[in-house]
Amino acid sequence: MPTCTGAKTPAGRLCVELDRLFAAPALDTAVWSVLVQSLDTGEVVYHLNPSTLVVPASNMKVVSMAVGATRLGWDYRYETRLETAGTVVDGVLLGDLVVVGSGDPSINGRDGDRDAVFVEWAGALRAAGITRIDGRIVGDGRAFEGERYGDGWAWDGFAFGYQAPVGALQYNENLVEVVVEPGAAPGEPARVELQPATSDLRVVNRVETSPSGSDGDVDIWRFPGRTDLEVSGTVPVGSKPVVRSAAVDNPTLYFARALKAALVASGIVVNGEAVDGGTDEILDVAGEGAHETPRRVLVTHASPPLSEIGKTLMKVSQNLYAETVLRTISLQPGPASVDASKKLLEETLGQWGIAPRQYFVADGSGLSRHNYVSAQMIVAILRQMARDPASLAAFEATLPIAGTDGTIAGRMKATRAAGNARAKTGTLRSVRALSGYVRSIDGERFVFSMIANNFQAPTSAVDTVVDQAVAQLASFTRRR
Repeated sequence: MPTCTGAKTPAGRLCVELDRLFAAPALDTAVWSVLVQSLDTGEVVYHLNPSTLVVPASNMKVVSMAVGATRLGWDYRYETRLETAGTVVDGVLLGDLVVVGSGDPSINGRDGDRDAVFVEWAGALRAAGITRIDGRIVGDGRAFEGERYGDGWAWDGFAFGYQAPVGALQYNENLVEVVVEPGAAPGEPARVELQPATSDLRVVNRVETSPSGSDGDVDIWRFPGRTDLEVSGTVPVGSKPVVRSAAVDNPTLYFARALKAALVASGIVVNGEAVDGGTDEILDVAGEGAHETPRRVLVTHASPPLSEIGKTLMKVSQNLYAETVLRTISLQPGPASVDASKKLLEETLGQWGIAPRQYFVADGSGLSRHNYVSAQMIVAILRQMARDPASLAAFEATLPIAGTDGTIAGRMKATRAAGNARAKTGTLRSVRALSGYVRSIDGERFVFSMIANNFQAPTSAVDTVVDQAVAQLASFTRRR
């Protein structure tokens, strides 16, 4: 329980008010881990089970972002290369075109044309005199070893876009849109199309057209490691298309197929297939083996800096981006692996005074319920990021702003926290979290972490308490 000094001082009155909020009867089953501290004085103005281990949901992204930026630097850029061991004769590339990835998650349509990079590459190939490729498009995704999924991810979520697998080659956030349109009459099969059509998924259509005006419902299902995507449910006659996001199974193959399609669309003939070069045999033929012709680089593409990638990661709470950053921590000098990254993460947290017994990291995004942190740990990380003004500015720029953007765009409006509080959300079933920074009326900087587990009330009830608590911090003054 918190230790409030009473209502004789401004800080004491704030503590009592926060205590009242977190004791809301509607949240009597909730397990809270809460810590509020002044960045300017170091004073802890409120605490409630601050060292209790709780599931953080997407507050785990605070850990991944902070450690990733510290180890990689805010200017870090992912590099993707087109390479070949073949020769060019009369405009024909006699050999395979190999695309080598390092994890860039930003080759997608989030900020424009998802094929813009591929169109740029096609132009570069033509400038190099290549108008036809007599070999294959080979995806080399070996920079990330093995683990496409996080430890403890829910087995029934693998079909959905938010649980897309991670790879060193990543196109369109490793997802497709499942577009479902009704047939002409009730009882007819609906039409199901995947956009783009270059993934490794095969639709199993079990959607039926229902009478006009009826309630429609479409669901998707896929086992991990399988490419059959089952689409089921109903759509009413005359209704608008229903769209769902589905995760692909093989990101490397998806990337290679999309690249081939874009090159062909741009006028470059490609005679070979698009393949996943995950086996040494395939890459040896492409010029990887000791006795093969070494590959040369034709085109190099650099991603936006981590400072920009971090804005999508944190403001949108993009899981794939977070998992990518976690793996990238251990990318150099050899292939990245989750286990190696976790060791480096533990090393960095130890340098910040956070002992391994104070947390457990299962993934980088917070999708896993095997993650455990505390409000004390999150506040320690936020304080660490605030030690250097330049680092704080870059880190704060990634955080959602209350009432303005990101995952808290609709929260805390018409309060002093709006446009002021910058904080990361977290949501799983019976898990709700918010951690970040806010300034008081006096300009005093507060860092806070508020994490609730095990509640049975609607998440809106938790949000109300947390938003009111942050608004109290924004309205606080020591002058009364």
